[in-house]
Amino acid sequence: MLLSLLAMKMLDPVMDEAMVKMMTEAYEDNPFLLVTALEKLTPRAAIEAAMRAESGTVLSRPLGSPVVRSPWQDILLNPRQLFSLPTASLKEVSTRTVIGPTAKKPLLLDIPIMITGMSYGGSLSLAMKEALAQGAALAGTSTNTGESAVTQEERKAARFLIGQYHRGGFLSGQEQLSQLDAIEIQLGQGAWGGAVEEPITIPKDEHLQKTWQLEHEKSPATIYSRMPGKSSTKDYITMIDSMKSQYDVPIGVKIAGTDYLEYELAVIAQTQADYIVIDGAEGGTSAAPPTLQDDLGLPTLHSLVRTVQWLKENKLRDRFSLIIAGGLTTPGHFLKALALGADAVYIGTIALMAAMHTQALKVVPQAPPSQLALYTGKMNDKLDIDQAARHLFQFLTSCTQEMKLAVQALGKHSCKELCLEDLVTVDRELAEWTGIRYAGQSRKKQTVELDEYTGSHTATETVAPTLH
Repeated sequence: MLLSLLAMKMLDPVMDEAMVKMMTEAYEDNPFLLVTALEKLTPRAAIEAAMRAESGTVLSRPLGSPVVRSPWQDILLNPRQLFSLPTASLKEVSTRTVIGPTAKKPLLLDIPIMITGMSYGGSLSLAMKEALAQGAALAGTSTNTGESAVTQEERKAARFLIGQYHRGGFLSGQEQLSQLDAIEIQLGQGAWGGAVEEPITIPKDEHLQKTWQLEHEKSPATIYSRMPGKSSTKDYITMIDSMKSQYDVPIGVKIAGTDYLEYELAVIAQTQADYIVIDGAEGGTSAAPPTLQDDLGLPTLHSLVRTVQWLKENKLRDRFSLIIAGGLTTPGHFLKALALGADAVYIGTIALMAAMHTQALKVVPQAPPSQLALYTGKMNDKLDIDQAARHLFQFLTSCTQEMKLAVQALGKHSCKELCLEDLVTVDRELAEWTGIRYAGQSRKKQTVELDEYTGSHTATETVAPTLH
């Protein structure tokens, strides 16, 4: 108490002088100018300008862009109560999900929430990769190697492991690919603005060098803008079909969402792929230049809606499973994405946050929580793998339970049954381009006819409702 009083007494004249200066001096000599400057520039732009001035190199921002343009909050789910009844019991609600149903070995998941590609070495520590694999396994869902290779530790911990056949070439060959439950050909990433060259500095880590099949720490490690050896669209089609002919597991193609989306989908439609991953610009990453994160690509919601519309227009919706990724964080997001046409969702940053949970206090406030998870994190040795896995599992369990409650309220029996009729929006413009009903317009009166034997109903919309 005494120390507090002494500190206040010492600060009082300093604060008095600062306040007088702010209230009386002209702007050019007034410290308040910093406030107006930050309002104009934004604190983020000012700090990043200072970082660029200090380093003179490309910035590398973890966890993705702070710019979120997908208006998920303007979309609401549509429960039923009387004209059509809610589902009788939660036990009737299924969250089972199938990726690549026509593949010889489809990927059968208990929930439609999957852990996205985050690489060991290029992104996360081996300990965090093990934790994500364990937590996903407990929840009955998949994890993903990202732009790395299969490690014994991750393969052992995972129930379902998706491997990214990527532009760095670290995951390739029969020995690696035969260990996977699905193969994802990674041609772009939302947080990187699509596909660009990404040199990777490899520390003196024998485990990582062996995993990536590098001879020593000075060996080059680069994620290229193109698949090595591929110089045409036809080369990519041939590569995807070749992969499909060699393996029984689902083969997927991952691209970043851009305004050329329909052109990209037209190419994928010429392949024998089983599933498509669309990664919106709001996706996260371990590190990418802010310009690629903030100013390139298409928001996740726009990417999803346009993908589903194109597949339906071309009668291809049933041919491909569709996974959407990029900034999805809540059960509400997941449900809306499924109702818009996705078969499953990928999550990344929010999965890391859930896994770290209170363990983040081991590094905060001295360092950001990312230092606990990243491969380059100075405190990643403090992560308790089992505890992180348990918290991820509990997060996924909580999300699933809330999703099942919502599905029950909608009168459906499965996440697979969700569709546009389960959504409504308060934004007229949003309604126009998504096909979701606009909440500002009243519904037409429904004539409901009950089947006397089964109690089921059919509803036919006629004129606007009136009271009698």
